[in-house]
Amino acid sequence: MTNLVENFYIREATKEDVPTILQFIRELAKHEGLLEEVKASEDSLTEHLFGENPRAQVIFGCIEDEPIAFALFFYNFSTFEGKPGVYLEDLYVKPAHRGKGIGKIILSYLAHLTLQIGGRRLEWCVHTWNTKAQAFYKTIGAKPQNRIILNRLDGNELTDLASTFRKLPIGKA
Repeated sequence: MTNLVENFYIREATKEDVPTILQFIRELAKHEGLLEEVKASEDSLTEHLFGENPRAQVIFGCIEDEPIAFALFFYNFSTFEGKPGVYLEDLYVKPAHRGKGIGKIILSYLAHLTLQIGGRRLEWCVHTWNTKAQAFYKTIGAKPQNRIILNRLDGNELTDLASTFRKLPIGKA
């Protein structure tokens, strides 16, 4: 990482960055061939990232005030460890800036953040087809968790399961 980032820095996103965040999300989705699946809007991002009860955070990797990378993450908790952690939902570096160590810098920042909160794990998923990313993650010591399969409920299945919930009183019955 020689003169990789003379003018590179990481900054936290602000409410004013919502259009840029959405632009990065769309660019990532296009890269993954999933642009038609993006339902995020400026309003939904504003509410969930900067509203009364934020659910995730965004950082940018910038060169001379221009965001060239972004990461969206949130805090999780390991019951086995009894400690918090950080879950990286998305990391995207613009194509012109790849291969310069920027992704590694962002991951190292998130690893540092994980330790700062007393956390024990920094976790993320990677697409099975993205062998280049998998190879990169191995070079930094990441261990694929092949014993775990990500499960997801969304759309009608999520609505159907939720409709079977019978509200129970909280506390003693």
